[in-house]
Amino acid sequence: MSGHLPLAGLRIIAVEQYGAGPFATQHLADLGAEVIKIENPKEGGDIGRQVGPHFFGPGDSHFYEAFNRNKKSVALDLKQPEGRQVLLDLVRTSDAILDNLRGDLPAKLGVDYASLSEANPKIVCVHLSAYGRTGSRKAWPGYDYMMQAEAGYLSLTGEPDGPPSRAGLSIVDLATGTTAAMALLAGVIDAMKTGKGRDLDVSLYDVALHNVLYLGTWYLNGGTVTTRQPRSSHPSLTPSQLYRTKDGWIFIMCQKEKFWCNLVEALGRPEWLEDPDFATFATRLENRPHVNASLDAAFQQKTTDEWMAHLAGRVPAAPVYDVAQALDADFAHEQGRIVDFHHPQHGPIKGIASPVRVAGATHPTDAAPALGEDTNDLLSELGYAPERVSELRKRNIIG
Repeated sequence: MSGHLPLAGLRIIAVEQYGAGPFATQHLADLGAEVIKIENPKEGGDIGRQVGPHFFGPGDSHFYEAFNRNKKSVALDLKQPEGRQVLLDLVRTSDAILDNLRGDLPAKLGVDYASLSEANPKIVCVHLSAYGRTGSRKAWPGYDYMMQAEAGYLSLTGEPDGPPSRAGLSIVDLATGTTAAMALLAGVIDAMKTGKGRDLDVSLYDVALHNVLYLGTWYLNGGTVTTRQPRSSHPSLTPSQLYRTKDGWIFIMCQKEKFWCNLVEALGRPEWLEDPDFATFATRLENRPHVNASLDAAFQQKTTDEWMAHLAGRVPAAPVYDVAQALDADFAHEQGRIVDFHHPQHGPIKGIASPVRVAGATHPTDAAPALGEDTNDLLSELGYAPERVSELRKRNIIG
């Protein structure tokens, strides 16, 4: 790592496991924050360590490595009084704590502001839960796919005559993690100005519903219920969807009239500019079947690669890749999107780079920590004598 990363010097405690919470703090760790991951040694640490089917070694899954690079791990049982004391000592030296516990648990476990503010009035407490810490569902467990179902995503995804379909990725987990990282930074900025921290809440449900966004505005203000469209087409713009090529598919998005003009020129169909069915956004939408049939016939004259080379930035276009093709693509490697993260046992572990590019600095490239890898060092930093550390370990307070 070289250069100054924007979050260098920020210390964050993470009481986290699985996906959304670790994704939040990984954003921050990639940008230079010190993220101290608290894991219960009696439970084998973060459950994500056991999420298969792919493993580098026992307790070290590919899933875990994907969400936990550039962090530290302390094996600590927070349910024991001595473990609680270690947490308070960490809180005194930290800027924020993030948990992704069930909504009723932060207060019970003592990781909310009311419980921690005496140790550090500036501590920012971010709670990422399924349904929030208030209301009738605060004690409910919940997961990404459930949120996609309840927030309407499954009614919007897939072909009109197919069954309800979820997105292929855990998009609600990822969006909620990113939102929680933003909330944490907002809280830290406020604490720097006021000298006082606070609780901030982010839930999977709230983020999933918030992301309905403009479709929600259409319904709330006009009663319009958006439904699935053929070939993943945009509900109000044409052409903006999948089209068949000679050997596969291409996604075309003419979201501005200039791109439609460019596309017509590239296809060698200048007469379409004079065709009243093709003239404007409104007429193309009204005559979508005619427009799409004409475009399908044109695009099937060349392969996807040939069209990508021919359109070459004049028209917004993308090839339709599987995961392997996406990660092996020349552009991904040209842009340095695939990075080796260094693991002391397994060697380089390949991962996808942080989406934030920092001028004048490079991101850290440490693989995810082993369970309790940093316990001794951090307790020593807090002033714990070796004898005290050994005693806590013998009593299974730390691991």
